[in-house]
Amino acid sequence: MQGILAGILTSVDVIGLYVLIPNVRYRFFLSVWTAALHMLFPLLGFELGNYLVRFLLEWGQWISSILLFCMGLHLLLFSRRNERVTISPILLAVTASLDAFSVSVSFGMLNLEKTVFILSAGLSALICSYGSLVIAHRSQVLLGNKFQIITGVFFIIMGFLAIRQ
Repeated sequence: MQGILAGILTSVDVIGLYVLIPNVRYRFFLSVWTAALHMLFPLLGFELGNYLVRFLLEWGQWISSILLFCMGLHLLLFSRRNERVTISPILLAVTASLDAFSVSVSFGMLNLEKTVFILSAGLSALICSYGSLVIAHRSQVLLGNKFQIITGVFFIIMGFLAIRQ
C-alpha cells in the first residue's frame, strides 16, 4: 500500500506542469512517454541510489527547493506575455520526470516494494499527465493565464516548504 501511495504522490507534480500547456499535439504520446520515464527514473534511482545517497541527502533538498522556486518565479514573471513557447515533448517529459529519480532513492532506503512503486508511479503519471493535458486544452479559453499564475505561486510555496523540511 505504501508503494502505491508513494507512486501516486511522485506523479502528482505532472498535473501542475502539464496543465499549463494547452496546445499539445500528441497528448497521448506525451503521457505515455512521461509514464515510461516515471518508471525508468525510479528504477535508476533504486539501482544507483547507493552511490548517490550521500550527495542527495546533503544537497537534494536545496536543489529541489531552488528549482521549484525558480520555476514558480519564471511562471509568475512571464504569465502576462502571450508568447507561445514550444518545447519538445521528449524534453518536457524528461523535465517532468526527473524528480522521480531523487525521490526513488529515498524510497529505496525505506525499503519500499520496488515493482509496486514503479508500476504505480508510471500508471499515475499516465493518468495525471493525460488528464491535465486534456483539462488544459479545454479550459484555455475560460481561464487564460490564470493557471500559470496559480501554478507559479504553488511552485514557489513548494520550494519554500522543501527548504523547511
